[in-house]
Amino acid sequence: MSPSSDPIIEGDLPIAKNEIASITLPADPDDGLSDREKAEIDRKLVWRIDLVMIPWLCLLYLIAFLDRTNIGNAKIAHLTDDVPMTTTQYNMSLTIFFISYAAFEALANVLLKRYRPSVFLPVTMILWGLCMLGMGFVKNWGGIMAARFFLGVTEAGLFPGVNYLLSCWYRRDEIAVRMAIFFSAAALSGSFGGLLAAAIQKMDGLGGYSGWRWIFVIEGVLTVVIAIMSFWLVHDFPDDARFLSDTDRDRVLRRLAKDKQSSARHEEFKMAYVWSALRDWKTYVSMFIYMGPLMPLYSISLFLPTIISNLSFTDKTQIIKNQLLSVPPYAGGAFVTVLVGFLSDRHRKRGIYNIVLAPIGVVGFAMLIASQQPGVQYVGTFFAVIGIYASIPTTIAWVANNIEGVYKRGIVLGIMIGWGNLNGIVSSSVWSDGPRFISGHATCMAYLAVCLCGGSVLFQVLLSRENAKRRAGERDHWVRGKTDSDLNLLGDKRPDFYYTL
Repeated sequence: MSPSSDPIIEGDLPIAKNEIASITLPADPDDGLSDREKAEIDRKLVWRIDLVMIPWLCLLYLIAFLDRTNIGNAKIAHLTDDVPMTTTQYNMSLTIFFISYAAFEALANVLLKRYRPSVFLPVTMILWGLCMLGMGFVKNWGGIMAARFFLGVTEAGLFPGVNYLLSCWYRRDEIAVRMAIFFSAAALSGSFGGLLAAAIQKMDGLGGYSGWRWIFVIEGVLTVVIAIMSFWLVHDFPDDARFLSDTDRDRVLRRLAKDKQSSARHEEFKMAYVWSALRDWKTYVSMFIYMGPLMPLYSISLFLPTIISNLSFTDKTQIIKNQLLSVPPYAGGAFVTVLVGFLSDRHRKRGIYNIVLAPIGVVGFAMLIASQQPGVQYVGTFFAVIGIYASIPTTIAWVANNIEGVYKRGIVLGIMIGWGNLNGIVSSSVWSDGPRFISGHATCMAYLAVCLCGGSVLFQVLLSRENAKRRAGERDHWVRGKTDSDLNLLGDKRPDFYYTL
């Protein structure tokens, strides 16, 4: 097997003794060309896919993350003064989003596959944009709760859906940096959210509405406009994508098949795929790992404006200045997220980056706990954001690399991401001891150390052991007596499929 056909599968050597049939490849539209000419065509094809797919999907996630976390900016713009609520009630308004969001994520991936991304994603965006718009007109805490609940339902399909969609377009050694670029939109939304909130805050009193109401109204309208444009700018899976010619479509399907990706084939939904995902031990280890950065992610996203406003070198009444101070940590996090994704693809490793990033995040929260010096605490927010944000796309890419089957991969990613987001409930309930928030910072440290770092070590060890068994021929009996069609449906259960570490 040539390095270009499956470069990320560590130790993927020919297994002639096993007599395992290869995945059926589509016809080569470039047959007769030299390897150099084929490589140049492939490079241009991937670059075209990048330009068509990635920028708009990044924009969608920036808007989604902005809409779910702008309540933190609204809070320091006097939301809780105009809509009276206790600290407990405010935290409950954060919690209810995570409950509905997590509950619908696995289902959303199935619906995405059945009803096409170019239809499913824009429709859900319009719905959550209307929820966001409605938050600008709430009169009481009950209105906030209802809007946040339905915001979670309608946003549930975007993040797992886009990661699933990207994993069906790229080889396994190409996906981490794309996911990192996509996820960096979350970090940029923190920066953009602070800038936008600072600008909108200047509209305070316009039309008789407070500045926090304008935050929700303007961002809701923006979401709906972008959603309508998405009917033309979001594209489907490789076998249906409108922007590809028939020849380019064959090239994409062929390069995916050479990477042993079943996403290169059409697949009808069966409940067997659900049971396969639920029986796979990788599903549960990935859930454990992913909860590690997700609880701290929502903690820092929802409470960073409050943390910064409590630093003694700022005046809590300087709302615009406090909004702007939240921009640099997120910008640094976005840069490191993309850098880690690039290095992860280049080195063809995933787990080691999580194992390194987790302590960086722990150090950041430790600085917030240990020091009362504003400068030290502010630097701590940089370390915290970097450790959290950069590990999330790497984890998703790691799991996507190791789950095969069109629907199975979507289901596993949906379950994992849904479970991770459910831990947002914790992030909205442990931040009640301000202004230092010791319990919140300590809980984030525990999640990063135990789940992200410890879970990644466990996953790496278990995957390494399974790879060793496959190299030793201990899994060859799984394919005896099976036809080529049966082998293609085995996905990551094929003995010649080696896990990415």
